[in-house]
Amino acid sequence: MISARKNRSIHIDTEALSSLALVKAGLIAPVTTLMNEVTSKEVNETKEYKGVSFPFSFILAPNGKKNIETLKSLVKNETVDIISNNSKVGELIVDETFLVNVDERIYSIYGTNDKSHPGVRNTIKRLGPIAVSGKYTIEYEPINSSIRYIKEKIKATGSKNISGFVLAASPFNRSHERIVRQAIASSDLLIIFLHKPFVTDGISYEVRHEALMLFIDNFLPRDKVLVVPFENTYIFAGYNELILDALLAKNYGCKELIVGKNHGGLGLYYDNNKANTVFDRFKNIGIRIITVDEYVYCDICNTLVSNETCPHGAHHHVNYHSHAIRKLLENGIVPPTILVRKEISALILAKLFPNRFQNIQELYSALMPNSGLIEESNDEQFYIKLVELYQTSSLT
Repeated sequence: MISARKNRSIHIDTEALSSLALVKAGLIAPVTTLMNEVTSKEVNETKEYKGVSFPFSFILAPNGKKNIETLKSLVKNETVDIISNNSKVGELIVDETFLVNVDERIYSIYGTNDKSHPGVRNTIKRLGPIAVSGKYTIEYEPINSSIRYIKEKIKATGSKNISGFVLAASPFNRSHERIVRQAIASSDLLIIFLHKPFVTDGISYEVRHEALMLFIDNFLPRDKVLVVPFENTYIFAGYNELILDALLAKNYGCKELIVGKNHGGLGLYYDNNKANTVFDRFKNIGIRIITVDEYVYCDICNTLVSNETCPHGAHHHVNYHSHAIRKLLENGIVPPTILVRKEISALILAKLFPNRFQNIQELYSALMPNSGLIEESNDEQFYIKLVELYQTSSLT
């Protein structure tokens, strides 16, 4: 008689689901499955997996009372359902379960156990004391969609020399523009992996994506850049993010990864006039790393320059600090156009402050020069025209 017993289940959030899907799809290969206890300890100690640098073990240890009860009683070769948001998203055939030192794992990811660190605080809530290993299947359409999109674009353009650039674009500024233009000048195709965090901090992914696409569609050659969402889960957090970024870009088909020299995780230092970075310690990554200069606006040169090429002191430089620029936008202030293109500022402000003005048409007509005809205006157009007024120089 066939048993009617249902599979037991373990419950995961979307962040864990995304991580499992990335690994299953081979996007951070050589890691393609969950690690058992022996392999996990070896990777944590050596920082390598199959001869390739890898910062810490890849395990599944979901927290929660029901999960822990289930994990304690699982047996080898048992099939369990993987549930996310009340829906079955996959199955796992149990190989083994083993205990996890939560404090050690937190430290290996973030380089700290300080609970004031937002990543540490978030991961502590999600990480349980028991891990399970085994072969699994998983379904997560956002990852599948990105893979299809990139493959189709590469095939359609016949691109061979493909670059990758991981970007938050919060907001997309003039320095980012310069890096993108440099990249497409030496590549057949640039893939921008746009950060899509699970907890929104600042400008939403949708607005950042729309602003980035505005620039690409209106100010760049066609078919040179594509943008895909990069759900930067907890495994990409902390000081190990660049190694995983590099593996992700390589497995998506990129030949090189572009990294700004001011990136906190790069660890740039000079020894005998030679630039050294965190990548010098990594083995067999299989992708070329291109570091690009930090750009500033010089009020003597009157243009964007790098610190390497400008002879004027730092007191003449305006820096592209995303946090500071974002604060202007979040407070409803149009950033200077040397920092952010006016079209992008207008789009973001219109999204952040919808219907900000009670009678936009009346305000527009009162302040803006026009052709003598009635011109319909929306918030976005109003901000663009306002910036143009700021740029009028005869009375300044």
